[in-house]
Amino acid sequence: MKKIKLGNLGTMLVGLTVLLAGVAFARPVKAQSPEMQQRVAEVKQAAERNKAELMLYTWNEQVTISLKGEQKKQLHNQVRLGPDGKPQKTSLDPPPEEPSGGKLKRHIVAKKKEEYEDYADQMKALAEQYAPPEKDLLEQAYQQGNILMGPVAGNPDVLQLVIKNYLKPGDSMTLIFDKTQKAILQIQIASYMDDPKDAMSLRVDFSREPSGLSHVSNQVMDGVSKQLNIAVQNSNYQHL
Repeated sequence: MKKIKLGNLGTMLVGLTVLLAGVAFARPVKAQSPEMQQRVAEVKQAAERNKAELMLYTWNEQVTISLKGEQKKQLHNQVRLGPDGKPQKTSLDPPPEEPSGGKLKRHIVAKKKEEYEDYADQMKALAEQYAPPEKDLLEQAYQQGNILMGPVAGNPDVLQLVIKNYLKPGDSMTLIFDKTQKAILQIQIASYMDDPKDAMSLRVDFSREPSGLSHVSNQVMDGVSKQLNIAVQNSNYQHL
């Protein structure tokens, strides 16, 4: 994925708006219309159904962390959802080797590693608040008139819902939804960390198993100010 270099969140949101305007909103649907209400209900049902089905599965996760275009770390985990719906991970990697060099060098390396790993953990935690989408936050956005719906050019079976102020003031979530299969295909996020100037973008792609399970296949997170990229690939879904 091409790196995003933006000075502030406002620039990111303008860019996302221009992109969406170019591909979809020939006939935007007004907020709180009967059709909008139906589609939001379908998205909520799909998200809740996927969450419930995932409780019965385990899968493998590969996490690749890159800083300024250079790969720094790759992790492999076995994942399942706990009773609270949060991911529980078991490492599949061998124990890390002890760092070489003198005490001062080891301290410097450990310090730099700690800094980007802490930020990466914050990015992943923020991403989990967006994907999968929460029904209460979707309903809140609908009630506040913060959702714009339109078709996807060239695909009559697919629509997109653009939601502003979903989790944070000034953020944006775009849901690409297959209205025939009642399945979320992709989620695009323009958000930020603690400070609006500290922008983060997120793209989540979904796949469908032969069993009918819809799940996240890939995630790409970009921490713009830190030039930190996290790519997550999920595979080998197994029924418990």
